[in-house]
Amino acid sequence: MADDGFEVPRLVQLYDPLDPDRSDLEVYAAIVDELGARSVLDVGCGTGTFALLLAGRGIEVVGVDPAVASLDVARAKPGADGVRWVEGDATTLPPLQVDLATMTGNVAQVFVTDDDWASTLTGVHDALAPGGHLVLETRVPEREAWREWTRDDTYESTDVEGVGRVETWVDVTEVVGDLVTFRASYVFASDGAVLTSDSTLRFRGRETVERSLVAAGFTVVDVREAPDRPGREMVFVARR
Repeated sequence: MADDGFEVPRLVQLYDPLDPDRSDLEVYAAIVDELGARSVLDVGCGTGTFALLLAGRGIEVVGVDPAVASLDVARAKPGADGVRWVEGDATTLPPLQVDLATMTGNVAQVFVTDDDWASTLTGVHDALAPGGHLVLETRVPEREAWREWTRDDTYESTDVEGVGRVETWVDVTEVVGDLVTFRASYVFASDGAVLTSDSTLRFRGRETVERSLVAAGFTVVDVREAPDRPGREMVFVARR
């Protein structure tokens, strides 16, 4: 099950307008070029921004996501016919042999149990051609990014075309070990509706991620700082 923010149509329509600057994805497009990948599996593709970016550059792309409402938005975008959209997750993929798989944004952190994470990595491994790569990002736990997830630090009021003014903010509701649960709130000025979406992310450390990759049959070839968030996020490059 996807979080409401990705599955409830009224919230999904806000996803792109509330986060219009996706220059962070250029980092991953550059890695696609660096690795010479001509086919990519975008795990947790959401509303399809990265998948469509790659498809527009001539890459063969499969985008997979469990959230039907997010895929509906992706399929309605210009160029969507150039992507193969799959409802599901890495454990339910059709037979594939891609050069590269990606998990951008929070995707790698939404798998909160060891079993779910391990089965996801196994599914990705099986979808890669021999010598193919997995690239994923995850936040550095020691930075404790969730301490900034408060209403005071995250409140925004935005005019969204076709929707009207929407107030948004995030509050952390629970921190247990490396699990952080938070609630995103949305207030619609048009009718006063208040909707919320609860999410939990797992903040795995570098050694934990590396061990899990090796256990799934990968070789970790590089661990980089995310250039747009130095010191805050790690980018793992692993080879099948």
